[in-house]
Amino acid sequence: MEQEIMADIQSQATAATSTSSGPAAMQLRNVAVSFNGRTAVRNCTFDVGKNRVTSLIGPSGSGKTTLLRALNRLHDLTPGAKVSGEILLEGVDVYRGDITATELRARVGMVFQRPNPFPTMSIYDNVISGLRFNGIKKKSLLDAAAESSLRSAALWESVENRLKVPASNLSGGEQQRLCIARALAMDPEVLLMDEPTSALDPIATLRIEELMTTLKSRVSVVIVTHNMQQAARISDDCAFLLMGEDRTGELIEFDTTEKIFNNPDDSRTLDYTLGRFG
Repeated sequence: MEQEIMADIQSQATAATSTSSGPAAMQLRNVAVSFNGRTAVRNCTFDVGKNRVTSLIGPSGSGKTTLLRALNRLHDLTPGAKVSGEILLEGVDVYRGDITATELRARVGMVFQRPNPFPTMSIYDNVISGLRFNGIKKKSLLDAAAESSLRSAALWESVENRLKVPASNLSGGEQQRLCIARALAMDPEVLLMDEPTSALDPIATLRIEELMTTLKSRVSVVIVTHNMQQAARISDDCAFLLMGEDRTGELIEFDTTEKIFNNPDDSRTLDYTLGRFG
């Protein structure tokens, strides 16, 4: 019986693909991640819609952050980590094509759970750090990128007269928006966000949520969140992951957020969004 249940779960997960008729920013095909031979997440197949917000939801341990970090090869830094399947960016497999990790991380930016600006650097230097790392030195270009990115992150008006002060002087919410600006300065195609508001107060959380809704006109967003209300408010598409009996995370269902929250195909999805387990 257990094998039949697991086979059924795998069948559903493999068949779960984006229902969006629009173009895809990234495509995941049967993606799995393992560490030292132990699989942490598997059977992930769906499209990240271009200029849409895609949320990854599910209980702790279901593989959301593990999957998110695979999208820009952060597991390259972890001994014993292996990513299988295909993760396509503009049709190129990011693990097996000719794209380097540095190039990928410029095109697929990352914002972490806790704000992580470089504390000894100024606000300005934080924003342009990636550009400088990639060899851009012309001051006019750096200035323009800093202002544009800070405006896009809804931070310019509050910092334009203190760009040279240390980033550590900013509030937690401002530091998170600074990290978003730092990622946007690279002009990414996709922005990954790992629970970006979990360490913030309600006012700062609201500002980040409003920012994500605005940003999708410029960049495709993938967000991990444990907040069901947040996922329902800000995302267009939603992937639900769940830990199987062998303690491996799997994709259970992927669809538009409206369908996931109102009429999912799998009863476990409805149980989770209604708070019946977590």
